[in-house]
Formats: sequence, C-alpha cells, structure tokens
Amino acid sequence: MGRLKRNERIAAIVKILSDNPNRTFTLSYFSDLFQSAKSTISEDIVVTKQAMEKANLAKIETITGAAGGVRLIPTTTAEKNQKILTELCHRLKEKDRILPGGFLYMIDVLYSPHLIHSLGEVFACQFDYSEVDYVVTVETKGIPIALMVAKAMNLPLIILRHENKVTEGSTVSINYISGSSGKMQRMSLSRRAIKPKSKVILIDDFMKAGGTAKGMVDMMKEFDAEVVGMGVLIGTKEPEKKLVSDYIPLLILEDVNEEKGEIQIYPNQNLIL
Repeated sequence: MGRLKRNERIAAIVKILSDNPNRTFTLSYFSDLFQSAKSTISEDIVVTKQAMEKANLAKIETITGAAGGVRLIPTTTAEKNQKILTELCHRLKEKDRILPGGFLYMIDVLYSPHLIHSLGEVFACQFDYSEVDYVVTVETKGIPIALMVAKAMNLPLIILRHENKVTEGSTVSINYISGSSGKMQRMSLSRRAIKPKSKVILIDDFMKAGGTAKGMVDMMKEFDAEVVGMGVLIGTKEPEKKLVSDYIPLLILEDVNEEKGEIQIYPNQNLIL
C-alpha cells in the first residue's frame, strides 16, 4: 500500500475499526499498514475518536502499555434505539404476519443483515461484557441475532442444538418444556464447547413463559458456567411471571388478535427513554 493522505488514513482506520468492533489494533499495525510514523497514527486516531464520539456513532478507546492499542466499542442512544425498534414494530404489525395459533411470521426480519446488525449493537450496549467469555443461543431462529451480538462484543458464539451432531463428539443433553408450544424438547451441547467457570450471555429471539430460556440456564449449570445476562428480541407481556428473571427484551408483544388482524407490539420503554 502506498502512502496515504491524512483523510485517506482516517477513512481507512474507521473502516477497519468498524468492521472489527471490540478488537484491539496496535499502533504498529496501522503504522506498518500505512507506512507512517506512530506519532502520525496517534494524531489520526485522536481525530477519528473525536469525530465518532461527536456524532454518537461509536466510542474509540485507546489502551496504553505494551499490549495496548485502539479499539472501537459500539454505542447507542435512546434516540437511536427508538428509531430502530419503532421501525421494527411497524414491520411486525403488518396483519399478514399473523399465522394460525397467534404466531408471527418473523423470518424475513431475523434474516435481514442490516436490521440484525443494528439490533446486535443495541443488545451489546445493554450488558457489561468485559469479563464475558461466550454468547450462547439455541438453534435456529436465534442464531442470526446472537451472531451479531457476538460480533459486536467480539466473543465466540455457542449454539445449543436440538439434536446431537456426530461432528461435535461427546455431548451433554437436557430436556426442557418449551413455553410457546408446551412440548417437551431437548437441547444438547458438545462437552468441549464451554470451559468450566466461564461467564456467558444468553440471547434468543422470543420468550413467552421462559421455558427455553430456563433450559438454556440449566444447560449452563451443567458446564459450571455463570449467566451474567440474558436478552430476547421479543418478550410477551403475558404471562407476567416467567420461568426466568433479569432478562432484557427489545420489544414487548402484548396481543395478537387473529380475528381482527391486529398486533400490539411496542419497544421496551427502558431502552428508548
């Protein structure tokens, strides 16, 4: 790479940091990449930091010491949350999303890269993940959003599966009652997936009674892992008492009226005020 002008270096730094949130890059990395002195790179980073934080786009953190460097930490505001979550609610209120039994069709939302990326950052900003080791979800619909949360946090993603896979070796399996279907189901995880004494954050797409979430918590106990946070994309208003507590829903689903074709869903007020 040839030598770049300052504005070109700053643009490149923003691109690199934004593509790799919570990953630390040393000054030497940028110095070698741009063939510039570290002092020059430091000045570039100061400008980058000021611009990103002034526009409320992200936080740029500099780390001193031999292992230091610079990293981008995703941030959000109540205003940004309101815009993202309100837009999502408008989409989910479309009456043709209602499926027999009062369920909602959500596949197009869950597999929308731009939207899920934004929701992943909203989730990431709700937890202190400085000492967390893994993001954990259960297949299958929770995978896209959990993956974006893991990316924003720069953490590995662990997926609890409904069936054992021969490629995963020895597994641990537990049974649980799904809160939405009321049916007995099973989840399993490779014994190699999580190290003992790890700290995890659980992410899922939907919570009604909390049966699946409790199953995830119980599975973490089998690995002697500590659950330090739990988030769901949509939590139902009823039943008010779930099988788990201390979870953060992005949206609250109050009612689905099949006869009238009406869906009452709104953002979690704690995230937008």
